[in-house]
Amino acid sequence: MVLTNQELKEVENTFIELLKNEIGPLVKSHTGTNFQSYDDKSNDVDLVTALDKKIESIIKTELAKKYPNFKFIGEETYVKGATKITNEPTFIVDPIDGTTNFIHGYPFSCTSLGLAEMGEAIVGAVFNPHLNQLFHASKGNKAFLNDEEIKVTERPLVLQQSLIALEGGSERTQGSQGNFDKKIDTYKNLLSESGAFVHGFRSVGSAAMNICYVANGMLDAYWEGGCWAWDVCAGWCILKEAGGRMVGGNLGEWDIPLDRRCYLAIRGGCEPREQKQFAEAFWPHVTGKLEY
Repeated sequence: MVLTNQELKEVENTFIELLKNEIGPLVKSHTGTNFQSYDDKSNDVDLVTALDKKIESIIKTELAKKYPNFKFIGEETYVKGATKITNEPTFIVDPIDGTTNFIHGYPFSCTSLGLAEMGEAIVGAVFNPHLNQLFHASKGNKAFLNDEEIKVTERPLVLQQSLIALEGGSERTQGSQGNFDKKIDTYKNLLSESGAFVHGFRSVGSAAMNICYVANGMLDAYWEGGCWAWDVCAGWCILKEAGGRMVGGNLGEWDIPLDRRCYLAIRGGCEPREQKQFAEAFWPHVTGKLEY
């Protein structure tokens, strides 16, 4: 099965209606409320509430009604070593991305709904109900923010003049072989006067939102290691349809699978050769190789 542009647009519209009418209001009504407990996935930085599971269940049920033959991968139902992305149409969903923000009432959490086929992100919708920002796109049908087509202002893309999204992540173990120290050293290289000397960095706290902000040109790039396919699938489609490009976060990784777990999102508003040159300028500042 290869879905047509019209079929992809129908899925996109289904995502939009589900997010606007059901999921968004539910997320917004619970953010920052006094949660007395939470599950601990890996450490206290990676907070998860029962609401994640409830929202994922609603999404899975509603999508199955209309697309019973599509596969489904969600953050809360993922099984390590067993859940795989195949070539079949597969919904890839994060019920609440930016969970720590959500717990604290910081208005940068969202729901991310993606569809992949043949291992490619082909439909995406990311809704931040706190700021009423709904990014959406489908392959061949362009990208939109609140139904207005995203058109990134044409301007040069130069590493030293860039604003880059970087995140601390939930992995905080120190050690020469760990990813945490590699990330921190990379941040130093990017920021320092003797390194890339970029304009600055921003930390939104949500992979999906970071990618969307690169897609609409507010950020020039987003470098991350440790996030999952459900964090990036929807945003990846939106980024691509807005003229951006996704490559790997490690040196020389031009073509990566959805679940590579190490990414460099680069904005549009420039020529493809500039995106290539940006990646080539960025990678030497990455300290070591991120492994997940």
